[in-house]
Amino acid sequence: MNIAFRLNEFASIQPDKKAIVHPIYNKKVDQYHYQSLSFKELDILSNKFAQSLVNLGLSKGDKALIFLRPSLDYSALIFALFKVGIIPVFLDPGMGKKNLLKCIKDTAPKALIAESEVHYLKFLHPIIFKTVKFNVTTGQLIFGKMTSFKKMKQEKIQIFKAENMNPDDTAAILFTSGGTGTPKGVVYTQELFNQQTIMLKNLFNLNEFEIDLPGFPLFSLFTISMGMTSCIPDMDPSKPGLCDPSKLYKNIRDQKPTFVAGSPAIWERVADYCIENSLTLPSIKYVVMFGAPVSTKIHRKFKNILPNGTTYTPYGATEALPISNISGEYILKNTAQLSEEGRGTCIGNPVEGVEIKIIKVKEQSIEYFDENLELKAYEIGEIIVKGKIVSGQYMSLPEKTKESKIYEESGAFWHRMGDLGYLDKEGLLWFCGRKSHLVVTRNQQLYPISCEAIFNNHPAVKRSALVGIGPKGDQTPVIVIERKDQLYLSGKSRSIFESELFSLARKFPHTQSINKIYLSKSLPVDIRHNIKIDRLKLKEEIENNEIN
Repeated sequence: MNIAFRLNEFASIQPDKKAIVHPIYNKKVDQYHYQSLSFKELDILSNKFAQSLVNLGLSKGDKALIFLRPSLDYSALIFALFKVGIIPVFLDPGMGKKNLLKCIKDTAPKALIAESEVHYLKFLHPIIFKTVKFNVTTGQLIFGKMTSFKKMKQEKIQIFKAENMNPDDTAAILFTSGGTGTPKGVVYTQELFNQQTIMLKNLFNLNEFEIDLPGFPLFSLFTISMGMTSCIPDMDPSKPGLCDPSKLYKNIRDQKPTFVAGSPAIWERVADYCIENSLTLPSIKYVVMFGAPVSTKIHRKFKNILPNGTTYTPYGATEALPISNISGEYILKNTAQLSEEGRGTCIGNPVEGVEIKIIKVKEQSIEYFDENLELKAYEIGEIIVKGKIVSGQYMSLPEKTKESKIYEESGAFWHRMGDLGYLDKEGLLWFCGRKSHLVVTRNQQLYPISCEAIFNNHPAVKRSALVGIGPKGDQTPVIVIERKDQLYLSGKSRSIFESELFSLARKFPHTQSINKIYLSKSLPVDIRHNIKIDRLKLKEEIENNEIN
């Protein structure tokens, strides 16, 4: 087994079909031209990269730290690493300098494969990078024992025999964003990657005739492995909320993708652009959004933009993906009103092969599964999942692994998602918020998604955030509002606005105890998806009198 075999297979079956497409923008004429690699060309380029890595001194089991922008070379390089059995390590630059340096040190990579500017970081932090013996740059300037992509492409070979890996061999390490704690390296095995590819393919009925436009670069590894063409969008994937929707529209118009995926922050901007300019996206069958709960407003925006498709919101995490899925079409017909009444966000049925249970909320580790932990339908608790797409461990963090897993006597295990929710009588999963964001007062427990939905019904509100001030068990619930116009109201206008919000809150039992409102021009969000509200940071800002 080696997940890179999938590329080799499609290079044989459909050698001339485009595997990956990269846009080049011509500002003078406001048009794009597109570079591309066929499956055969991508396979050959990855073979050249693989042989060059071996010549450099790398071998199966070595770890390589990856900091690369999406490009034709990016996909070839990742498949080359898989072919050799080198373990790519993917870190999110947005996790902050302190976390970033700690993760690099803990990972102890043997190689650094990165954009040219990243290599200068080593000189500033030599102890952090002391395990790095081999360096590969995308730039032209080479110093010391370094090689470049340009030089690697000059390798004469066209065929490379990929390592035959075991299913439990580590294929990659993907770090969590650290949005709700310290970033952790999730160990992806060969079998895990393979199962995720199979499940995603079956979930959306994907085949080699579909065309992908991924807002999250790693997603293209799955679609290329299915024989699909992957079109790189013209955007900075590290800043999805700042993408230029006009450019993405042009990419979609030119390449006619059928499957687009990424953060809701991307696709809401695209939807707004299309609405403002009376545009539709007829080629798209699937708009797949993940990273945070998606409001019903976004589903409604896309309803008339996708004449031949709909939106989808699969649920998952770095440790387990996909877990459940639901379409925007189903949400608008069946669950939207319940969500707006504060019942939580419906995130669908479990995907085939995945089990979901709701258990009593526990702060401590749970070593073995006990049926007495399980809650009944509609009872809100902690979401746990089991299946072949669930990772088994964190890299070098046995205690964190222990905290997140619940084992059965058979050796099977459940993963604790760190999320709160419930199952309804039809078996649909509903999301109510992160466990760490639960607000516990003397009299009740308040769930972020359920409370925020009530305030979000006000026409001037873009989004809101529930925050608990004080210690758990004696917290005071407050709500922080970001207005659509980003105005910071004061005086009479603020009093009127707050009165309208309180009027909404008094209509529902779970929001009647919220008596304090704060305004923020822009709520802080996570770096990876630009959509998850950082409620813990808001709590700090309120306690430090930084917002009012």
